[in-house]
Amino acid sequence: MIKTKSIYQLIVYSIVFVIVLISFFTFIIINNAFDEFQEKITIIKKDNLKKQKDTIKNEINTILAFIKYSHEKYQDTKTLKEIQTDILIALYEMRNKENINEYIFIYKYDGTRVYYPSEGETIGDMFYDLTDSNGIKIVQELIDISRRDIGGFVEYIWYKPKRKKTAPKISYAKAYAPWGWTIGKGVYLDAIDKIVKEKRLEYDEKISNYVLQIISMTILLLLYSIFIYKNATILIANEVREIGNYFIESQKKDKPINQNKILFSEFRTIVKYANDAMTNIKYKSEVLEDLNKNLEKKVQDKTQELTQLLDAQKEFLKKAIHEINTPISIIQTNIDLLRMNNFHNKYITNIESGSKIINNIFDDLSFMIKKNRVEYNKTNIDFSNYLKGRIEFFDEIAQSNTLFFVTNIQDNIFLNFNITHMQRIIDNNLSNAMKYSFKESPIFIKLTRDKEIITFQVKTYSKQISSTHKIFDDFYRENKARGGFGIGLKIVKDICDENLVKIELTSDEEETKFIYRFNTNENTTT
Repeated sequence: MIKTKSIYQLIVYSIVFVIVLISFFTFIIINNAFDEFQEKITIIKKDNLKKQKDTIKNEINTILAFIKYSHEKYQDTKTLKEIQTDILIALYEMRNKENINEYIFIYKYDGTRVYYPSEGETIGDMFYDLTDSNGIKIVQELIDISRRDIGGFVEYIWYKPKRKKTAPKISYAKAYAPWGWTIGKGVYLDAIDKIVKEKRLEYDEKISNYVLQIISMTILLLLYSIFIYKNATILIANEVREIGNYFIESQKKDKPINQNKILFSEFRTIVKYANDAMTNIKYKSEVLEDLNKNLEKKVQDKTQELTQLLDAQKEFLKKAIHEINTPISIIQTNIDLLRMNNFHNKYITNIESGSKIINNIFDDLSFMIKKNRVEYNKTNIDFSNYLKGRIEFFDEIAQSNTLFFVTNIQDNIFLNFNITHMQRIIDNNLSNAMKYSFKESPIFIKLTRDKEIITFQVKTYSKQISSTHKIFDDFYRENKARGGFGIGLKIVKDICDENLVKIELTSDEEETKFIYRFNTNENTTT
């Protein structure tokens, strides 16, 4: 909708709208008239061409009937030469003397001209290879098509005597087989163009009348709009000014607006609502003052309670993480001692696996609490060896879940990166891979470098991730039965965004791939 700031603008917009609407309808009328004209021209061309073709075809068939009749009648009393000469003389006498553009022509099958009234001196000449400006072998095509049972039409460019220049022409030809004659007649197509030109002049006159009528109507509408604008706006302005004065007075004297002094019924309705509203406002203002006094006190008390609760939660998390670290360290130390004494069995493996899972969760929670208070500086890290070390750390967990790692790690890949950030990326990806992989399936770990790009990839055989666009959100878990807090990949996403690491995730019914691309050129931005 058009947003207006005043009634004056609304009236101006209405006038503009009327002009646009008239212009639109003018365009539609002219466009429809043009389409109608084009359709009529097409029909006129087709009808005239068909009429001309039917005329010359009937005329040729009449001449063929005359030739056949004369041939059969005199073949026993005259020589063939005499019969043909009589027929050609008769055709010459029957020609249209007033229109030199209409004539009959006759050729032999070898292209020899037999009859051509406008150029009698060319009788007996060979025209078989005669070609027009479009490359059409005119006589050859006329002879070929005439030998069909029903003859046929050929369109070509030919000299027009009356205009003394070439023009498009269409001819009908049909053969008289006993004598090997091709008999034809043509019509010039520029005659149809003349008819089209006349129709175009009629169309232009019709459009001019349309435009004149529309312009006249537009001028009348504009004059009426201006009249309405000048008179209506003055009355409306007076009404608005009167209402405004009453509002000012009512605030000073606490007196309602007198509706009888308002001219328009619409404004009277507004005044009625305004009086009711002012009465309600004054009443509610008194009530609100009392409520605000009590509300401010309650808000302050609740704000203080919430602040204390949040501070207590933060303190609880800090202490809980600190307390969790101690038993994890004790469990890991005792497992190491048992390993040193060659104590190996599946129970110790399972205990160590669980301890490392808890340790990974502890690291995630610790990172979330510290990330806004600790500066994570970058160092030059041997990415290859560090990744191998983390895989070795998670190997016990993989074994206890009947999984195994398949690695393709290129040696001597170094990266300027924070060691804590790198650990969170690697550990969370390996942890999720083991959590969601099918049992007894491999986990593929790949690390390669191509020029300035280092690619770290984790591929698993697991269920398809249905919501790849949500997988990096806070507390989102694709499978809640698998446990976890849904914070690991959120941490990974935040670290990657901060360090301009590109993440690619693909998942289907066969496999899932997490791909991370590190740019070793620190001056490059994404």
